[in-house]
Amino acid sequence: MKSLLNIFLLLISSFVISQTIALQSFGTGFSSPLEITHAGDSRLFIVEQGGNIKILNSNGTINATPFLNVSPLISTGGERGLLGLAFHPDYANNGFFFINYTNTAGNTVIAKYTVTLTGSNPSPNVANTTATILMTINQPYSNHNGGSLKFGPDGYLYIGMGDGGSSGDPQNYAQNINSNLGKMLRINVNSTVSPFYTIPPTNPYVGVAGNDEIWAIGLRNPWKFSFNRLNGDLWIADVGQNAIEEVNKIPSPLPNTVNFGWRCYEGNTAYNTSGCVAQSATYTAIATPLHPENCSVTGGYVYTGSAYPNLQGKYLFTDVCNAKIGIINSAGSLTYSQDFPGSSFVTFGENNVGELFIGDIGNGTIYKITDSSLGVANFDKNNYKIYPNPSKNELYIEKSSESYPTEVNIFDVNGKLLLSQQTQNIQRNIINTALLSSGLYIMNIKDNQEVSTTHKLLIE
Repeated sequence: MKSLLNIFLLLISSFVISQTIALQSFGTGFSSPLEITHAGDSRLFIVEQGGNIKILNSNGTINATPFLNVSPLISTGGERGLLGLAFHPDYANNGFFFINYTNTAGNTVIAKYTVTLTGSNPSPNVANTTATILMTINQPYSNHNGGSLKFGPDGYLYIGMGDGGSSGDPQNYAQNINSNLGKMLRINVNSTVSPFYTIPPTNPYVGVAGNDEIWAIGLRNPWKFSFNRLNGDLWIADVGQNAIEEVNKIPSPLPNTVNFGWRCYEGNTAYNTSGCVAQSATYTAIATPLHPENCSVTGGYVYTGSAYPNLQGKYLFTDVCNAKIGIINSAGSLTYSQDFPGSSFVTFGENNVGELFIGDIGNGTIYKITDSSLGVANFDKNNYKIYPNPSKNELYIEKSSESYPTEVNIFDVNGKLLLSQQTQNIQRNIINTALLSSGLYIMNIKDNQEVSTTHKLLIE
């Protein structure tokens, strides 16, 4: 009882200070995790730089057998390795997924794999090892491989490519429309004949000079990008050179061509403008975190889950040199969470209901992102009396002189609805919590004025 009460008091004090991001250990023991994604269900797929893809289940367990192991195919170290994973939008029916890795020659490979989901011997947790190579892209240096790939709301596969490496893009690949380096590529993978993809007709260089696969140019090293699953906005974090990191937001519907400016511009500042277009012809970043506190930005996601209303619509990202989580709101304002000392965050992930996760390459831990500022102060907004909290078997909600509760919903920290109760205009409503296990829960209360408030609830 004493320890639970102490935890609750700490939660109260954290809210009084500010909105805070909290991390809950969700899965441990991974080796250099670089990507976290899902296949439309509750499983998380963890990509390890060395070549394994492992399944992290919703209860925190890890399957003993990897989903896929491609370690013999890849070169690792530095910025090379198995870097990206994306499941086809119709994966539930076709079993297709795609990976991005650095092969033993040091070049980028985009490959298609399958899972047997139907028939007499389905194997949803272990992929087939036969691959179809869609493209191989020469990498002149060992760094700036990019690595992310995601399906957009248009059904096309987007592939983030770095500028080829070294420093300062010495060959000017990012602005060269005849090179796939320093670009965002966009392809249609619904083809059964070589090269097993087709070109979207709206790609900017279809029928004219330039590589048909290119959608956008001017990227240095897009280390993680994501689509807002609710509205289709594209967010790209692009690693800076010496002084400025960059986060770009491209609202949906996406334009048919974009120039993000590198090597001409670092962030929104001139870098090497020889032979360059005017800065007004390039895309303006929504955020430009500065060095030396930052050094290598890691892109995240817009929070679209239901467990933490204070995070709704906010974009979360980080930097490997800055163990804080950056938060960009809908107005473009940037704030930071508290510091997480000793952390080396390099990837975010989103589950099938929009809850967010973050991976630490150093300790191999996947954390669930939570909002520890939820609701304790909200008790005063509606003047209810809510007690006892911590609770055991029953929770009481007394109405105020101005309003009364009409509906109470209690969720676990993963956003799963566990209890829903209609309440009445009486002095004290009783909520039976006896069936809830000990732990932290999220309680949402709607009142007769259609105002909803969210609170933390601790069950002994």
